[in-house]
Amino acid sequence: MPIGSESGAGIAPEPVPEYAAWRQGVAGVLAKARRVEAAELPAEPEHLLDETTYDGLTIAPLYTRRDELPEQPLPGAFPYVRGGDATRDPQRGWFVSAFAGEDDAEATNRAILTGLENGVSAIALGVGPYGVAVDDIPVALRGLLYELAPLTLVAGAATSSAAQKVFEVLDGYSIDDRAQIRVGLAAAPLTSAFTGAEDVDQAEAVALAVRAIARPESVRAITVDGIAFHNAGAADAQEVGAAIAAGLAYLRLLTGAGVDIADAFGQLEFRFAATDDQFATIVKFRAARRLWARVAQVCGAPAFGAAPQHAVTSAAMMTQRDPWVNLLRTTLAAFGAGVGGADSVTVLPFDAALPPGELGVSTTFSQRMARNTQLLLLEESHLGHVQDPAAGSWYVDALTDELAAKAWAFMQELEAEGGYLAALDSGVLAARIAETAATRAADVAHRRAAVTGVNEFPNLAEAPLSEQARERGPNVRYGAAFETLRNRSDAYLAAHGARPKALIVPLGPVAEHNARTIFTANVLASGGIESVNPGPLAIDAIAAAAREAGARIAVLCGADKRYTEQAGEAVDALRAAGVETVLLAGPEKSVAQYSGTQRPDGYLALRIDAVAVLSQLLEKVGA
Repeated sequence: MPIGSESGAGIAPEPVPEYAAWRQGVAGVLAKARRVEAAELPAEPEHLLDETTYDGLTIAPLYTRRDELPEQPLPGAFPYVRGGDATRDPQRGWFVSAFAGEDDAEATNRAILTGLENGVSAIALGVGPYGVAVDDIPVALRGLLYELAPLTLVAGAATSSAAQKVFEVLDGYSIDDRAQIRVGLAAAPLTSAFTGAEDVDQAEAVALAVRAIARPESVRAITVDGIAFHNAGAADAQEVGAAIAAGLAYLRLLTGAGVDIADAFGQLEFRFAATDDQFATIVKFRAARRLWARVAQVCGAPAFGAAPQHAVTSAAMMTQRDPWVNLLRTTLAAFGAGVGGADSVTVLPFDAALPPGELGVSTTFSQRMARNTQLLLLEESHLGHVQDPAAGSWYVDALTDELAAKAWAFMQELEAEGGYLAALDSGVLAARIAETAATRAADVAHRRAAVTGVNEFPNLAEAPLSEQARERGPNVRYGAAFETLRNRSDAYLAAHGARPKALIVPLGPVAEHNARTIFTANVLASGGIESVNPGPLAIDAIAAAAREAGARIAVLCGADKRYTEQAGEAVDALRAAGVETVLLAGPEKSVAQYSGTQRPDGYLALRIDAVAVLSQLLEKVGA
């Protein structure tokens, strides 16, 4: 039975009398906006408002009971769409996870205990290259009540030795019901092979799983890290589908080593990225549970298909520029992950894309803000009191159904290559994700996708970044291309005492040019170019304004009709004043009648490749 076949096929949609009236209203608005007659629009004009995700899913402008799907079983019941745990403590909600890992074990221990005293309820301990030395683990964990705070290792290639040290600590810990102790070893050789990160090899991961099965505590040895794909640019269905394919590969490794299928399922947990698209995040976690439950069903172990899910707020969505906006991004991401049913959530500090201290705030402050983001959602908004509160939403249920089907199809595509490992070796997996990454990068460059503070509403007044910040990697951020332009502007500022400048030349009254002057200033600032706007200029005043500004770039801003009447003369005036590059805010067709020197050198239209255009402008001024 393919994923998606349960989606209400064969159920006749209920008529919605109000829908026809709404459709008529949509047609009226679209006809006016497009300056056509309503009769010229398609029979279902609302589809002109549809949006398409990077996975190819269609987001409709309105969902009604026409889109209603059968209700999913309650949390804790197959296929676990609504959650894997029917008895989750509503006072706790999800686990608030925080990373702790410094070279100094005593400092790490203080950070852990301070976090636990202030709302953290799960610990990710950095070991080896990520934090404390293996031999110092007992010191770092001193005073931890393991049955209350789940522990996850972040140890990479040192996972086996770190696990041995943790087991030694647990052997000396007294508690009657040792199954209450939850430990994740987080071995991730298959997803680490995708990113190139150092990790244990497959044989070590299997050996760790065998040891974990023999432990009296609840230990899961392997993490299927979907974030590896997300940070490479994967869309949601690709992230989930690739993670499910990797999970299947782990099952094959474990059962091939003689591990019982139920025990094999018990050794896996999943990690996914949570983004500031709250509905997409909600749907991702619901769909991922559904798919893994389907895998368990096919394997004959449906009761073991509820693997824990850990959410980490996306590093790719974070920005170095105007980083305080990251507080809003991570809040939305944590909201989506929590509502979507993640078992634990890690919120990255808002300045995670910057070196410590770059903003003049302490690491303690940024970590506290990350922690309190979740605590506000849990303790003031009470989001943990209801499991799967999005259930019954026509939009969420429909999108869950569609995303699950798309992710399952992507997993099958990888299986057709011979499985996850074969798709990894052949490059098919990387190539498919790279296609999506390139599409997203183009959308950001053309400003079809907004990154607030970067390609929309940039703040040129913020302090330049340090050299350490400019060189920080790996570079997975969606706004990285624009941030690179801003770095070039910062370097120019350091060398010349001022930023690259462009003169905005408004033609006609404010009502005619205001929209384009605002647009132009915004675009230029996203590339680190400062705008000089002297206000509306008569043709005979343009040359003097250009000489006073001393800018080598100028942009004409006005209405198309005004361009028809004055653009040629304005261009001539700017060239006579020594302006080297004259652009026009608007389409090229608006000055089609001009030729020779009266033609602008370029155009700032709504959907230009802003990264390419701004890069060329910076080159022209020597940045």
